[in-house]
Amino acid sequence: MVAGRSDGLKNDHRRAPEIPALAALWAMFGVVAVEIVVTYSREPPTRLYAVSGSGVGAGFGRALVFLNFPVALAALPVIALTAERLRRRIALAGALVAAGLCSAVFWPGVVDAYDLDARPVNALAAVGVALAVGLSLAAGLHRERVRVHPAALALLVLAIPWLAADLGFHLDGVPVLRSIFLTGKVVGVRAAVHLGHHHGMDGVLLTLAALLLVPLARRIEAPALRLLVGLYLGLEIAYGLANTAQDGWLEQIAKRGWTTHVIPSVLHPALTLPWLGIALAAAAFAALILRPAPARRSGPPGPRTPASPPARPRAAPGA
Repeated sequence: MVAGRSDGLKNDHRRAPEIPALAALWAMFGVVAVEIVVTYSREPPTRLYAVSGSGVGAGFGRALVFLNFPVALAALPVIALTAERLRRRIALAGALVAAGLCSAVFWPGVVDAYDLDARPVNALAAVGVALAVGLSLAAGLHRERVRVHPAALALLVLAIPWLAADLGFHLDGVPVLRSIFLTGKVVGVRAAVHLGHHHGMDGVLLTLAALLLVPLARRIEAPALRLLVGLYLGLEIAYGLANTAQDGWLEQIAKRGWTTHVIPSVLHPALTLPWLGIALAAAAFAALILRPAPARRSGPPGPRTPASPPARPRAAPGA
């Protein structure tokens, strides 16, 4: 029974349609960036979170911060893949520059969760993302197709309140969904799910981006680079899921009054139990990503044919 279920999951995965991984990844981030521009341009900052400006400038400013976190984080393994494919000196130099610019997101103060107004330094990671897009096109990665298990799309169900918030509305007036998700009800000083972008949505995007890149990472020929990208993707998945769980628990569980316990923020690395859990989960995900692929068999083994007995010498006539 267990074997049959496992075979069914494998068959479902094989039947899943192939999609161009990098095209899906960049399109996913691009759509959310456009949503952010529109919503932050027309909504007053009092209905949003940690921003002070309004108008079109504020919309593009918040999108610029979005290109830092989480897009720059998701772009780093893409840059590694392009470097492995291109292997030309000028391309490697471009990959190093792009990686350095995207890594600006790790600098303290470049992205502040409590002050999401754009700053000039945010342009560095945005330029790095643009270079990553160009390098991926030059390497032909947009033609690489992968299969993603449909179960991964279950994350989008959890993200429905955040997708609506990115578009600038709550689910209170949507039949069925309003009875499932808590969104527009005021809890404390603002709605349970504020309008605009959420770090829980960032977690969903990071997880999906990493899952799209896993099949490409397994095709890397250089063992050291495959190990590095596999470890990074494992951490990206664990980090993304942790932020999804933390934000979802706060908004859909704690704000309903079902519990007073909240999951601590895991946006920044720290010596805490939640981050220990992220590290262990990252190691487990990386092990799954890097495990050797099982050898393929052409078909089920048939019955073995017994060896024929040795031929006996025939006696000469008249003997």
